[in-house]
Amino acid sequence: MGANTSSKSPPFDENEDVTFDHFEILRAIGKGSFGKVCVVQKNDTKKMYAMKYMNKQKCVERNEVRNVFKELQIMQGLEHPFLVNLWYSFQDEEDMFMVVDLLLGGDLRYHLQQNVRFQEGTVKLFICELVLALDYLQSRHIIHRDIKPDNILLDEHGHVHITDFNIATMLTKEIQVTTIAGTKPYMAPEMFNSTKPTGYSFAVDWWSLGITAYELLRTRRPYHIRSNTSTNEIAHVFKTATVMYPAAWSTDMVSLIKKKGRLNCDPTFELEEMILESKPLHKKKKRLAKKEKDTSKNNSSQACHLQKHLEMLQRDFIVFNREKVRHHHDDIQTITLAKSGGAYKDN
Repeated sequence: MGANTSSKSPPFDENEDVTFDHFEILRAIGKGSFGKVCVVQKNDTKKMYAMKYMNKQKCVERNEVRNVFKELQIMQGLEHPFLVNLWYSFQDEEDMFMVVDLLLGGDLRYHLQQNVRFQEGTVKLFICELVLALDYLQSRHIIHRDIKPDNILLDEHGHVHITDFNIATMLTKEIQVTTIAGTKPYMAPEMFNSTKPTGYSFAVDWWSLGITAYELLRTRRPYHIRSNTSTNEIAHVFKTATVMYPAAWSTDMVSLIKKKGRLNCDPTFELEEMILESKPLHKKKKRLAKKEKDTSKNNSSQACHLQKHLEMLQRDFIVFNREKVRHHHDDIQTITLAKSGGAYKDN
Protein backbone atom coordinates (compact mmCIF):
# COMPACT_ATOMS: atom_id res chain seq x y z
CA MET A 1 0.00 0.00 0.00
CA GLY A 2 2.73 2.44 1.03
CA ALA A 3 4.81 1.78 -2.12
CA ASN A 4 1.81 2.35 -4.39
CA THR A 5 0.94 5.61 -2.69
CA SER A 6 4.46 7.03 -2.95
CA SER A 7 4.72 6.25 -6.67
CA LYS A 8 1.68 8.35 -7.56
CA SER A 9 2.08 11.82 -9.08
CA PRO A 10 1.29 14.71 -6.74
CA PRO A 11 -2.33 15.88 -7.00
CA PHE A 12 -3.13 18.66 -9.45
CA ASP A 13 -3.12 22.09 -7.87
CA GLU A 14 -5.57 24.24 -9.81
CA ASN A 15 -4.11 27.42 -8.30
CA GLU A 16 -0.60 26.73 -9.55
CA ASP A 17 0.50 28.35 -12.81
CA VAL A 18 2.23 25.99 -15.21
CA THR A 19 5.61 27.35 -16.29
CA PHE A 20 8.72 26.29 -18.19
CA ASP A 21 10.12 24.84 -14.92
CA HIS A 22 7.32 22.22 -14.82
CA PHE A 23 8.82 20.39 -17.82
CA GLU A 24 11.94 18.42 -18.60
CA ILE A 25 13.34 19.09 -22.07
CA LEU A 26 14.09 15.76 -23.81
CA ARG A 27 15.02 16.61 -27.40
CA ALA A 28 14.51 19.06 -30.25
CA ILE A 29 12.42 17.89 -33.21
CA GLY A 30 11.84 20.87 -35.49
CA LYS A 31 12.08 24.59 -36.15
CA GLY A 32 10.45 27.39 -38.12
CA SER A 33 11.38 30.97 -38.93
CA PHE A 34 10.89 32.17 -35.35
CA GLY A 35 9.62 29.11 -33.49
CA LYS A 36 11.12 25.79 -32.48
CA VAL A 37 9.63 22.51 -31.22
CA CYS A 38 10.99 20.06 -28.67
CA VAL A 39 9.76 16.95 -26.85
CA VAL A 40 9.09 17.56 -23.15
CA GLN A 41 7.88 15.59 -20.14
CA LYS A 42 5.74 17.18 -17.43
CA ASN A 43 7.42 16.61 -14.08
CA ASP A 44 4.35 15.75 -12.01
CA THR A 45 2.29 13.59 -14.38
CA LYS A 46 5.22 12.26 -16.48
CA LYS A 47 3.11 12.85 -19.59
CA MET A 48 4.95 13.62 -22.83
CA TYR A 49 4.12 16.65 -24.98
CA ALA A 50 5.48 18.72 -27.83
CA MET A 51 6.51 22.21 -26.75
CA LYS A 52 6.59 24.99 -29.34
CA TYR A 53 8.44 28.08 -28.22
CA MET A 54 8.58 31.40 -30.08
CA ASN A 55 11.06 34.19 -29.47
CA LYS A 56 9.20 37.35 -28.46
CA GLN A 57 11.62 39.82 -30.01
CA LYS A 58 11.53 38.05 -33.38
CA CYS A 59 7.73 37.93 -33.26
CA VAL A 60 7.59 41.68 -32.63
CA GLU A 61 10.16 42.47 -35.33
CA ARG A 62 8.33 40.34 -37.92
CA ASN A 63 4.89 41.61 -36.92
CA GLU A 64 3.72 38.08 -36.01
CA VAL A 65 2.38 38.74 -32.50
CA ARG A 66 -1.20 39.13 -33.73
CA ASN A 67 -1.05 35.75 -35.51
CA VAL A 68 0.31 34.02 -32.40
CA PHE A 69 -2.42 35.51 -30.21
CA LYS A 70 -5.07 34.54 -32.77
CA GLU A 71 -3.76 30.96 -32.89
CA LEU A 72 -3.83 30.75 -29.10
CA GLN A 73 -7.35 32.15 -28.95
CA ILE A 74 -8.60 29.62 -31.50
CA MET A 75 -6.78 26.59 -30.05
CA GLN A 76 -7.88 27.11 -26.44
CA GLY A 77 -11.49 26.65 -27.60
CA LEU A 78 -10.86 23.41 -29.50
CA GLU A 79 -10.52 19.77 -28.46
CA HIS A 80 -10.90 16.88 -30.90
CA PRO A 81 -9.25 13.44 -31.35
CA PHE A 82 -8.04 14.33 -34.85
CA LEU A 83 -6.57 17.72 -34.01
CA VAL A 84 -3.27 18.54 -32.32
CA ASN A 85 -4.75 19.95 -29.11
CA LEU A 86 -3.32 22.75 -26.98
CA TRP A 87 -2.71 21.82 -23.32
CA TYR A 88 -0.84 24.78 -21.87
CA SER A 89 0.36 28.22 -22.90
CA PHE A 90 2.67 30.42 -20.84
CA GLN A 91 5.53 32.87 -21.26
CA ASP A 92 8.76 34.13 -19.78
CA GLU A 93 10.93 37.16 -20.57
CA GLU A 94 12.28 35.64 -23.81
CA ASP A 95 9.71 33.27 -25.26
CA MET A 96 6.06 32.34 -25.64
CA PHE A 97 5.31 28.64 -25.13
CA MET A 98 2.58 26.37 -26.49
CA VAL A 99 2.45 22.80 -25.14
CA VAL A 100 0.46 20.46 -27.38
CA ASP A 101 -0.22 16.77 -28.04
CA LEU A 102 2.94 14.83 -28.91
CA LEU A 103 2.58 12.81 -32.12
CA LEU A 104 5.52 10.57 -32.93
CA GLY A 105 4.49 9.36 -36.39
CA GLY A 106 5.83 12.33 -38.33
CA ASP A 107 3.96 14.57 -40.77
CA LEU A 108 2.67 13.29 -44.11
CA ARG A 109 5.16 15.47 -46.03
CA TYR A 110 7.99 13.62 -44.31
CA HIS A 111 6.56 10.28 -45.45
CA LEU A 112 6.07 11.50 -49.03
CA GLN A 113 9.71 12.62 -49.07
CA GLN A 114 10.69 9.14 -47.85
CA ASN A 115 8.94 7.76 -50.98
CA VAL A 116 6.18 6.09 -48.97
CA ARG A 117 3.35 4.91 -51.23
CA PHE A 118 0.08 5.06 -49.30
CA GLN A 119 -2.48 2.39 -50.15
CA GLU A 120 -5.94 3.56 -51.18
CA GLY A 121 -7.49 2.06 -48.04
CA THR A 122 -5.06 4.02 -45.87
CA VAL A 123 -5.83 7.28 -47.68
CA LYS A 124 -9.57 6.60 -47.26
CA LEU A 125 -9.02 6.29 -43.49
CA PHE A 126 -7.05 9.54 -43.47
CA ILE A 127 -9.81 11.31 -45.41
CA CYS A 128 -12.50 10.06 -43.02
CA GLU A 129 -10.58 11.26 -39.97
CA LEU A 130 -9.74 14.61 -41.56
CA VAL A 131 -13.37 15.10 -42.60
CA LEU A 132 -14.44 14.60 -38.97
CA ALA A 133 -11.84 17.16 -37.85
CA LEU A 134 -12.84 19.71 -40.51
CA ASP A 135 -16.53 19.18 -39.74
CA TYR A 136 -15.75 19.89 -36.08
CA LEU A 137 -13.83 23.05 -37.02
CA GLN A 138 -16.75 24.17 -39.18
CA SER A 139 -19.12 23.66 -36.24
CA ARG A 140 -16.84 26.06 -34.32
CA HIS A 141 -16.84 28.53 -37.27
CA ILE A 142 -13.11 27.96 -37.92
CA ILE A 143 -11.47 27.92 -41.38
CA HIS A 144 -8.01 26.36 -41.11
CA ARG A 145 -6.76 27.73 -44.48
CA ASP A 146 -3.60 25.63 -44.60
CA ILE A 147 -4.58 21.98 -44.97
CA LYS A 148 -1.62 20.17 -46.60
CA PRO A 149 0.58 17.12 -45.90
CA ASP A 150 3.01 19.27 -43.88
CA ASN A 151 0.26 20.12 -41.38
CA ILE A 152 -1.10 16.60 -40.91
CA LEU A 153 0.68 14.53 -38.24
CA LEU A 154 0.47 10.80 -37.60
CA ASP A 155 0.29 9.26 -34.13
CA GLU A 156 1.88 5.92 -33.26
CA HIS A 157 -1.33 4.09 -34.27
CA GLY A 158 -1.46 5.64 -37.75
CA HIS A 159 -4.26 8.15 -37.13
CA VAL A 160 -4.03 11.68 -38.52
CA HIS A 161 -4.18 14.97 -36.62
CA ILE A 162 -4.40 18.50 -38.04
CA THR A 163 -1.85 20.98 -36.70
CA ASP A 164 -0.71 24.60 -37.23
CA PHE A 165 -3.55 27.09 -36.72
CA ASN A 166 -1.22 30.02 -37.38
CA ILE A 167 -3.32 31.42 -40.26
CA ALA A 168 -6.69 29.97 -39.25
CA THR A 169 -9.56 32.41 -39.01
CA MET A 170 -13.04 32.57 -37.53
CA LEU A 171 -15.98 33.04 -39.89
CA THR A 172 -18.78 35.26 -38.61
CA LYS A 173 -21.97 36.58 -40.17
CA GLU A 174 -20.77 40.15 -39.73
CA ILE A 175 -17.31 39.86 -41.31
CA GLN A 176 -16.63 38.34 -44.73
CA VAL A 177 -13.29 36.54 -45.15
CA THR A 178 -11.43 37.85 -48.23
CA THR A 179 -7.75 37.75 -47.21
CA ILE A 180 -5.55 35.59 -49.42
CA ALA A 181 -3.86 33.18 -47.01
CA GLY A 182 -2.46 29.69 -47.28
CA THR A 183 -0.03 27.68 -49.41
CA LYS A 184 -0.65 28.34 -53.11
CA PRO A 185 -0.64 24.74 -54.47
CA TYR A 186 -3.41 23.83 -51.96
CA MET A 187 -5.50 27.02 -52.13
CA ALA A 188 -8.99 26.97 -53.66
CA PRO A 189 -9.77 28.87 -56.93
CA GLU A 190 -12.08 31.35 -55.17
CA MET A 191 -9.09 32.68 -53.22
CA PHE A 192 -7.38 33.87 -56.43
CA ASN A 193 -9.94 36.28 -57.83
CA SER A 194 -7.68 38.91 -59.42
CA THR A 195 -10.34 41.49 -60.26
CA LYS A 196 -11.97 42.03 -56.89
CA PRO A 197 -11.71 40.40 -53.44
CA THR A 198 -14.53 37.91 -52.99
CA GLY A 199 -15.57 36.25 -49.78
CA TYR A 200 -14.91 32.57 -49.27
CA SER A 201 -16.02 30.03 -46.69
CA PHE A 202 -15.32 26.56 -45.28
CA ALA A 203 -15.21 25.07 -48.80
CA VAL A 204 -11.58 26.20 -49.17
CA ASP A 205 -10.53 23.60 -46.56
CA TRP A 206 -12.40 20.85 -48.40
CA TRP A 207 -10.61 21.81 -51.63
CA SER A 208 -7.24 21.60 -49.84
CA LEU A 209 -8.21 18.18 -48.49
CA GLY A 210 -8.95 16.99 -52.04
CA ILE A 211 -5.54 18.20 -53.29
CA THR A 212 -3.86 16.52 -50.31
CA ALA A 213 -5.68 13.20 -50.88
CA TYR A 214 -4.67 13.22 -54.57
CA GLU A 215 -1.05 13.90 -53.64
CA LEU A 216 -0.98 11.09 -51.06
CA LEU A 217 -2.25 8.61 -53.65
CA ARG A 218 -0.14 9.75 -56.60
CA THR A 219 2.84 11.41 -54.81
CA ARG A 220 2.27 14.56 -56.87
CA ARG A 221 -0.41 17.22 -56.97
CA PRO A 222 -3.14 17.43 -59.65
CA TYR A 223 -2.18 20.99 -60.74
CA HIS A 224 1.27 22.34 -61.59
CA ILE A 225 1.20 25.25 -59.16
CA ARG A 226 4.19 26.38 -57.11
CA SER A 227 4.60 28.88 -54.30
CA ASN A 228 6.03 31.45 -56.73
CA THR A 229 3.34 31.00 -59.40
CA SER A 230 1.54 34.29 -60.07
CA THR A 231 -2.18 34.75 -59.40
CA ASN A 232 -2.93 35.17 -63.12
CA GLU A 233 -1.03 31.97 -63.99
CA ILE A 234 -2.92 30.07 -61.29
CA ALA A 235 -6.27 31.30 -62.65
CA HIS A 236 -5.20 30.12 -66.13
CA VAL A 237 -4.19 26.69 -64.77
CA PHE A 238 -7.60 26.18 -63.16
CA LYS A 239 -9.35 27.09 -66.42
CA THR A 240 -7.27 24.95 -68.77
CA ALA A 241 -5.72 22.03 -66.83
CA THR A 242 -7.14 18.52 -67.06
CA VAL A 243 -6.79 16.44 -63.91
CA MET A 244 -5.65 12.88 -64.59
CA TYR A 245 -7.06 10.01 -62.51
CA PRO A 246 -5.12 6.71 -62.79
CA ALA A 247 -7.14 3.71 -63.95
CA ALA A 248 -6.02 1.75 -60.86
CA TRP A 249 -7.99 4.08 -58.57
CA SER A 250 -11.45 2.89 -57.54
CA THR A 251 -14.46 4.76 -58.92
CA ASP A 252 -15.46 5.66 -55.35
CA MET A 253 -12.11 7.32 -54.69
CA VAL A 254 -12.16 9.26 -57.96
CA SER A 255 -15.71 10.40 -57.25
CA LEU A 256 -14.75 11.51 -53.74
CA ILE A 257 -11.71 13.50 -54.85
CA LYS A 258 -13.65 15.12 -57.65
CA LYS A 259 -16.05 16.36 -54.93
CA LYS A 260 -13.84 17.56 -53.24
CA GLY A 261 7.05 3.41 -32.73
CA ARG A 262 9.83 5.69 -34.13
CA LEU A 263 10.18 9.43 -34.23
CA ASN A 264 9.86 10.52 -37.86
CA CYS A 265 11.75 13.78 -38.16
CA ASP A 266 15.07 15.12 -39.34
CA PRO A 267 17.71 14.26 -36.68
CA THR A 268 19.73 17.38 -37.61
CA PHE A 269 17.20 19.44 -35.63
CA GLU A 270 18.57 17.86 -32.45
CA LEU A 271 22.15 18.72 -33.37
CA GLU A 272 21.21 22.25 -34.33
CA GLU A 273 19.40 22.89 -31.04
CA MET A 274 22.06 21.41 -28.77
CA ILE A 275 25.23 22.39 -30.65
CA LEU A 276 24.57 25.24 -33.09
CA GLU A 277 21.61 27.00 -31.48
CA SER A 278 22.65 30.38 -30.07
CA LYS A 279 19.96 30.38 -27.36
CA PRO A 280 19.44 26.76 -26.23
CA LEU A 281 16.66 26.07 -23.74
CA HIS A 282 18.87 24.34 -21.21
CA LYS A 283 20.83 27.60 -20.70
CA LYS A 284 17.75 29.81 -20.40
CA LYS A 285 18.03 30.67 -16.65
CA LYS A 286 21.61 31.94 -16.89
CA ARG A 287 20.78 33.85 -20.07
CA LEU A 288 17.77 35.61 -18.55
CA ALA A 289 19.77 36.67 -15.50
CA LYS A 290 22.43 38.23 -17.76
CA LYS A 291 19.77 39.82 -19.98
CA GLU A 292 18.26 41.61 -16.98
CA LYS A 293 21.62 43.26 -16.24
CA ASP A 294 22.21 44.23 -19.89
CA THR A 295 18.72 45.76 -20.31
CA SER A 296 19.35 48.29 -17.56
CA LYS A 297 22.41 49.58 -19.48
CA ASN A 298 20.69 50.02 -22.88
CA ASN A 299 18.51 53.15 -23.09
CA SER A 300 18.49 53.84 -26.87
CA SER A 301 15.20 54.94 -28.50
CA GLN A 302 15.08 51.77 -30.63
CA ALA A 303 15.56 49.58 -27.58
CA CYS A 304 12.87 51.53 -25.70
CA HIS A 305 10.44 51.12 -28.62
CA LEU A 306 11.08 47.36 -28.73
CA GLN A 307 10.76 47.14 -24.96
CA LYS A 308 7.37 48.88 -25.13
CA HIS A 309 6.07 46.28 -27.59
CA LEU A 310 7.49 43.44 -25.53
CA GLU A 311 5.73 44.79 -22.44
CA MET A 312 2.43 44.94 -24.36
CA LEU A 313 2.98 41.34 -25.48
CA GLN A 314 3.71 40.31 -21.89
CA ARG A 315 0.48 41.97 -20.74
CA ASP A 316 -1.83 40.60 -23.46
CA PHE A 317 -0.48 37.04 -23.79
CA ILE A 318 -3.17 34.35 -23.34
CA VAL A 319 -2.30 31.91 -20.55
CA PHE A 320 -4.10 28.56 -20.89
CA ASN A 321 -4.25 25.32 -18.90
CA ARG A 322 -6.47 22.54 -20.26
CA GLU A 323 -6.16 20.52 -17.03
CA LYS A 324 -7.55 23.47 -15.10
CA VAL A 325 -10.39 23.90 -17.62
CA ARG A 326 -11.26 20.20 -17.37
CA HIS A 327 -11.06 20.30 -13.58
CA HIS A 328 -13.44 23.27 -13.51
CA HIS A 329 -15.81 21.52 -15.93
CA ASP A 330 -15.82 18.37 -13.77
CA ASP A 331 -16.68 20.47 -10.69
CA ILE A 332 -19.64 22.04 -12.51
CA GLN A 333 -20.89 18.60 -13.57
CA THR A 334 -20.58 17.29 -10.00
CA ILE A 335 -22.55 20.26 -8.62
CA THR A 336 -25.21 19.85 -11.33
CA LEU A 337 -25.59 16.13 -10.60
CA ALA A 338 -25.78 16.80 -6.84
CA LYS A 339 -28.54 19.39 -7.33
CA SER A 340 -30.55 17.06 -9.55
CA GLY A 341 -29.86 13.96 -7.43
CA GLY A 342 -33.46 13.61 -6.29
CA ALA A 343 -34.73 13.42 -9.84
CA TYR A 344 -32.15 10.76 -10.75
CA LYS A 345 -33.12 8.67 -7.69
CA ASP A 346 -36.81 8.84 -8.63
CA ASN A 347 -35.98 7.64 -12.17
